[in-house]
Amino acid sequence: MSDAQASASKGADNVIENKNRRHRKDKPWDTDDIDHWEIPEFKKEEMKGPLTEESSFATLFPKYRERYLKEVWADVTSALDKHGVACTLDLVEGSMLVKTTRKTFDPYIILKARDMIKLLSRSVPFPQAVKILDDGVACDVIKIGNIVRNKERFVKRRQRIIGPNGSTLKAIELLTGCYVLVQGNTVSAMGPYKALKDVRRIVLDCLKNIHPIYHIKELMIKRELAKDPKLAEESWDRFLPKFKKRNVKSKKPSSAAGGPTTSGSNETPLGTRAATDANGEASSKPKPKPKQKTYTPFPPPQQPRKVDLQLESGEYFLKPQERERAEKAKKLEKKLTAQAEVAQQREREREKAFQPPTEGGAAKDDKKKKRKRDEAVAAATETSSPEKKDKRDKKDRKKKSKRDEE
Repeated sequence: MSDAQASASKGADNVIENKNRRHRKDKPWDTDDIDHWEIPEFKKEEMKGPLTEESSFATLFPKYRERYLKEVWADVTSALDKHGVACTLDLVEGSMLVKTTRKTFDPYIILKARDMIKLLSRSVPFPQAVKILDDGVACDVIKIGNIVRNKERFVKRRQRIIGPNGSTLKAIELLTGCYVLVQGNTVSAMGPYKALKDVRRIVLDCLKNIHPIYHIKELMIKRELAKDPKLAEESWDRFLPKFKKRNVKSKKPSSAAGGPTTSGSNETPLGTRAATDANGEASSKPKPKPKQKTYTPFPPPQQPRKVDLQLESGEYFLKPQERERAEKAKKLEKKLTAQAEVAQQREREREKAFQPPTEGGAAKDDKKKKRKRDEAVAAATETSSPEKKDKRDKKDRKKKSKRDEE
């Protein structure tokens, strides 16, 4: 029985034991107070000899950065010389070069130097760019030029990253702890690795028409949640806001012009208000409907090209000199015809002055003028006193009686 029990216990042990942990051993030196994510400082004594191969990186810079780089280059060389890295500035080709030397003791510093010249070429000032040589700082140059095709839309969305008076950019820098610079078709960011991911997400989403304020709000909530130690091992999804994209459809106007809308509001939608007359009442005349074009599945006939027209007229086969002559002749002909039309018009205007006036025309004009004058006087006298009106009526009667006697 004892043997059976021993074999059963062995079988049970074999079942419980994990295959992946079969060869693992205890590590008494690995205690909880050790920070596994800490990057230890690389000291000069740790490098036993010089590097076997020379590494070099070069980058181009725009013309407008040439003046600033010439002023700062002495500081750049002194900063890189501390780490044993050589650098050259080529103003003819417009490039910067960094390379390792026999004095270089840190094998990773060449990559940091490469990032530094990349940032300098993207308009990052030297006092900020030199911080990339520290161990805890990384950089990311985000390309945003190819995301939006329309130039005006691209400029508007890029401006959203900066915000009014740079407030949005300042908020991103404070929440992520990164330095962010928007320049041309790129956004340069410097800071810790985890924060650079957030900056990249904010920038790319902004160019995809998602406003940075949503991400800023999310980061602010995460910052407050991180202060609570109880929520360290819990999911934060229930606290974070969920923004959904909504396509709000525009309401259709009602069939009746003056009737209520589908939303129940009293206002009439634009384009549906009936035309009103002078009294403010709706006019009964309906608006003329535009004529509907008849649908044809066939495309319109192709318009002849310039070459086709030249082939038809025979101009295509002329020599260049003959073509020039023909064009000059056409221009001259057009000019002469225009001049002839203007001359004829002037002649007609001159002839009008010599045409005799029609008989009785002057008398008719005088009568018309007199009639108008009388009408104006009558209109003025209507508003005057009744006594004056009676006197004028008597005078008019006397004048009429005299005319009848004559």
